[in-house]
Amino acid sequence: MNISIQNLSKRYPNGNQALNNVNLEIKEGMFGLLGPNGAGKSSLIRILVTLMKQSSGQIYVNGKEASQNRAYVRSMLGYLPQDFSFFSNLKTYEFLDYAARLAGMTSRKKRKAAVDQLLEDVGLFDVRSRKASKLSGGMKRRLGIAQALINEPQIIIVDEPTTGLDPEERIRFRNLLARLGNKDVSIILSTHIVADISSICEHMALLNKGEIAFSGPPTELISQAEGKVWNIYATEQEYQKVTTQFDVVATVMIKEGWKITVVADEVVGYEAERVKPNLEHAYVYFVEHTLKNKILFTS
Repeated sequence: MNISIQNLSKRYPNGNQALNNVNLEIKEGMFGLLGPNGAGKSSLIRILVTLMKQSSGQIYVNGKEASQNRAYVRSMLGYLPQDFSFFSNLKTYEFLDYAARLAGMTSRKKRKAAVDQLLEDVGLFDVRSRKASKLSGGMKRRLGIAQALINEPQIIIVDEPTTGLDPEERIRFRNLLARLGNKDVSIILSTHIVADISSICEHMALLNKGEIAFSGPPTELISQAEGKVWNIYATEQEYQKVTTQFDVVATVMIKEGWKITVVADEVVGYEAERVKPNLEHAYVYFVEHTLKNKILFTS
């Protein structure tokens, strides 16, 4: 499976340039699309799933141009949109059965087997007779991924899947995606939550103001923040000055005052120690330092 995005741009009728000359190569496995709200992620996703046309550029799926082969692309696609919805009067298994029929599964016996197996896989079998509208937020997202998988797709695209979930459900959902990523499929995870990318994606792209600011392994982005992350130990009197002067990642109250994690090239005038960076540190450093200097990286 190979998805090639070439010189893709999208300008809306109101003049908003959502995407500007985007180039990406996406292969099998987990691919993270990271960026702040308004970066253009949803526009890119909607073009990828053939729900919207680009202004210019092309997308090739296994060598076939997507806009000219929409039926081919949709036949291998599973999609969980950010605003996933369903028929509120249907029970959980009824909704999934309906999704299976839409996907072209005509055999009732095969549909039942597929529905039961997917409900088991996503941890919803015990609530299969509950109305979908009565499921918790996390359960609804798991039902969403189940409907995206019902036709055994080769491409799975999920848009902001953990927004609004509590920490336990977020971890459970990421673990579910990670298990899917071990199969011979391409999974594109679009999110603004750094932890969703760092825990399960081997490759990623950072989208900012409609442009690709970085593409490559998360470890490569992290390496750019080596030596740039600090724990500053500040008194109560220093707290306001430190949080104003530096780009802050986290603050923790300690016995002596505050431990403040910041990203900076240097820290002078405070008690501080360098910290080994993680992806969240690297993301903040990249956005606040590299992007402000308009330096773009790809690998």
